[in-house]
This record gives sequence, structure tokens and C-alpha cells, in this order.
Amino acid sequence: MSELSKNKIKWLRSLHSKKSRDSENAYILEGEKMVLEAIQFKPEDLIFIAYTKGFIFPTLSNSIETIEVSEKELTQISTLKTPNKAFAVLKKSTNESEIKNGLIIALDNVQDPGNLGTILRIADWFGIDSIICSSDTVDCYNPKVVQASMGAILRIDVQYVDLFQTLSKYKGKIYGAVLGGKNMYTSELQFEGILLMGNEGKGISPEIQQLITEPISIPGFGHAESLNVSIATGILVAEFCRFKSLTN
Repeated sequence: MSELSKNKIKWLRSLHSKKSRDSENAYILEGEKMVLEAIQFKPEDLIFIAYTKGFIFPTLSNSIETIEVSEKELTQISTLKTPNKAFAVLKKSTNESEIKNGLIIALDNVQDPGNLGTILRIADWFGIDSIICSSDTVDCYNPKVVQASMGAILRIDVQYVDLFQTLSKYKGKIYGAVLGGKNMYTSELQFEGILLMGNEGKGISPEIQQLITEPISIPGFGHAESLNVSIATGILVAEFCRFKSLTN
């Protein structure tokens, strides 16, 4: 077992911040399960793995630096209160320049890391390949987002764009989750288009709202004022998938 140098610890800890992640074009991913998924799904993006005794992984390319560390050292570089055996640094994925086919999730100023991470996980579960985000949406490589995504960050293409310009040029249907929208249960939902979700407190901004072609809503049957944006996304995407299965 080798010791991490002070410079290496400093570098790894710097990746906790967005500024350093942007300048280094790298991000961190933690936990035994997610590091193994990174090895499986993104081996070409792996730069560095620190692991504690007992973590077993397959043979890796010689270009990936690996080092066995003590639990104390893992705690020094981790963002977690209770680090779990492995810590990896990956290159950020190169985003696609064009919007793909199928259903795409668009996020307007979503701020909570847990919400974005959960939405990534929802997309991964329902087979949605792409998410486009406004430039003021929380960084998808924020460690809290990565952790909440449970590995989905490795499989979903996330793009940060000028959302108004991007949606203005889009020729397909733009479904917007808004109060007063058409009941999703009585709408014909096509698994081809954009599902637009808004900020946790303010919803979709007025400028972006005008681009919605299909306003939809989730009918409520109780007394709650609203739904969490990630929960609402899950309900809506599930309904899109149900409608798709009925029409295939």
C-alpha cells in the first residue's frame, strides 16, 4: 500500500469544486458499486482510482493510475461522511452537439443536486438517453448529483445549452409540465419530443414557457400544493412509457 502525496490529495480535493472540475475537465465518482460501473461503462474516461483493501476490480489499462490507500486517506479525499472502498476520477464526457431522437428531458434552472441526480436515474431506468439543461441548472458533475444518480451519470448524455435558443429551433413537440396544463391521463403522449421541467420553486421561466406546444399536468387527488420536480418527472416519464407500450 502506498501513501498519497500531499499534492495528489490537494488535487483530488480540488475536484470537489466546480471551478476545478471545469479547468481539469474531470470529476469524481465514489463508492464500490459506482466505481465498478465506471470500469464497465466508461473505462476510456477513467484517470485515477484510489481503493482500500478488499476492493476487487478487473484488469485495467496501464494508462489508469491505481493506488491502494488507507481508510484515513480515503476519508481525506472523499466528499462522503462514510466513504465506501473506492474513489475514482474520470474525464468529463464529450457532449453531443445535436438533440437525439426519442423523448428528451429538458431542465430549466433545476437547482437541487439531489433532484438532478434522481432525474438522471429516472432517465436511465426508462431508457431516455439525453437530458438538456439550461446553463443555470446545477452542475451534473457536482459530487452530490453524481452520488444521487447511482451510476446513471455514466450512461446519460447531459448537455448544457442556451435553452431558449435550443427549444426555439426544435421542430418537434415540447411538452411542458405546468399548472393548468392538460391532464396527462387524457393526453396523447408521444415518446418523441421534449419533456420540459422547471425550477423547484418558480417552475418553468415565462420566457421558456412560451415555447411549450403541449402544456401538461399531473392531476392531484389530495391536498398537497405541488410535487417535487424529480418525483413529477418520474410520474410523467412513466406515463409517456405506458402510452408508448399501448401504441406499439
